[in-house]
Amino acid sequence: MKLKRLLLRYYPPGIILEYVQGGELKTKSIDLLDLSPGTDVGALVEEIRKAEPLITASRKEQVIHLILRLQEKLGQQEDHKFYLFKVLRAHILPLTNVAFNKSGSCFITGSYDRTCKIWDTASGEELRTLEGHRNVVYAIAFNNPYGDKIATGSFDKTCKLWSAETGKCYHTFRGHTAEIVCLSFNLQSTLIATGSMDTTAKLWDIQNGEEVVMLTGHSAEIIALSFNTTGDRIITGSFDHTVVVWDVGTGRKLHTLIGHRAEISSAQFNWDCSLIVTGSMDKTCMLWNAVTGTRVATLTGHDDEVLDVCFDYTGQRIATSSADGSARVYNAETKKCIAKLEGHGGEISKICFNPQGSRILTASSDKTARLWDPHTGQCIQILEGHTDEIFSSAFNYKGDIIITDCNIKNYCTEVTSSHCYNPVMIVVLCRRVIQSLYSLYFLK
Repeated sequence: MKLKRLLLRYYPPGIILEYVQGGELKTKSIDLLDLSPGTDVGALVEEIRKAEPLITASRKEQVIHLILRLQEKLGQQEDHKFYLFKVLRAHILPLTNVAFNKSGSCFITGSYDRTCKIWDTASGEELRTLEGHRNVVYAIAFNNPYGDKIATGSFDKTCKLWSAETGKCYHTFRGHTAEIVCLSFNLQSTLIATGSMDTTAKLWDIQNGEEVVMLTGHSAEIIALSFNTTGDRIITGSFDHTVVVWDVGTGRKLHTLIGHRAEISSAQFNWDCSLIVTGSMDKTCMLWNAVTGTRVATLTGHDDEVLDVCFDYTGQRIATSSADGSARVYNAETKKCIAKLEGHGGEISKICFNPQGSRILTASSDKTARLWDPHTGQCIQILEGHTDEIFSSAFNYKGDIIITDCNIKNYCTEVTSSHCYNPVMIVVLCRRVIQSLYSLYFLK
């Protein structure tokens, strides 16, 4: 093996090694999840050298330099406020989802109007419309960290793979017999997983467009799925109250996580693939050992359905949001609630940490999103501007741009009738990082 170069990864902190083995270019990562501004860099580098033969004496100074840059980034204060930057009216029918590419330079929206649109974040201009689905485009994703491909899953029972640059459709994946409601790329960007109301999930090869394996065993709809970071495991969450852990290479069922008493709402691996967190309509969140499939803890405290769950990048903290209008932060090691986020006047449908792990973003039916300090539970900022419930929100990779979206609608039973809905509103909020655009906005 020959080391070609070292790359820096800020969130979560780590160093990527690019090397040649057998004439093939490969990568591996050194995760530094416990790195802090007070870490002894010299001692850490010696530990890395002992564990990783690719890091030779000649590379020592370069590794020290990279870790010092990571420490500097971790030590930066997160006291900035977000400012309203743009309000976009995106589709003629309601949105279903929104997602950033890694850099945050563009984002995508899915809609009941059967399209997915690509937007330039800085200008707010529509770059492309991805057309071809014959029903609602419900699930969307970039293949981050690369960001050069987009996947869309539809109620027309198909998934499509697109070029993010040109809008060209590479493949249409057919095989599901009911609506596709969730999808995900693996981190290596070689596979797409789709989950369907037909109770199955499927893995698809991005290069040739072929079905790799079908995951069967659930007795009800699959509404959540997630790859682990190494790409060898995937979890599926279902309305049958269970989560299943699968081997990606063989499609074999490894564990069935049984314990919830109602439908699963969300499921996720932590970064180092050791834990799984699940949220359920039974008002609880459960923590599981990802290797053995055993339940580690049941995290209680909510008075209504748990609608969303997530880890921070270290995997040491878990955030939950609920229909009871509150969110909670738990310590994954002690299993204790360390912060209660209270203040929303309606259910919280979406929760996420920023990439730095220093803030939590919540989206609520009370027409606001909020930023919170995960250590204290203090509300840092209320993001206002919507006139209807906010159902989704997201940070970009740097954590300096937020997108929130809602549907301004007059309720009706025929969702196919375009006159029943007003345009969808997307609010883009930025920090002072986009100085010129920020100034232009306020000069108006």
